[in-house]
Amino acid sequence: MTIGEAVRLRILELCRERLITVNGLSYICGITQSTLSNIVTGKSMNTQINTIKKICDGLEITIQDFFNSPLFENLEQEIK
Repeated sequence: MTIGEAVRLRILELCRERLITVNGLSYICGITQSTLSNIVTGKSMNTQINTIKKICDGLEITIQDFFNSPLFENLEQEIK
């Protein structure tokens, strides 16, 4: 799994846990719906850390909480 795929799946996982839609998440995070939609559909695979920080702030979690998931274990080598 790539880091982009793991981020995408983690965002969807957090939305499910909190019973909110991706649109609802975009509203509480102050991220445009199109940006978040591009991330969760896989159109954007290089999510910037400041975007992840906004998601964390909106969900009231830390960056450590975001990345504390088995999804981020055994990621593919990015340098080939």
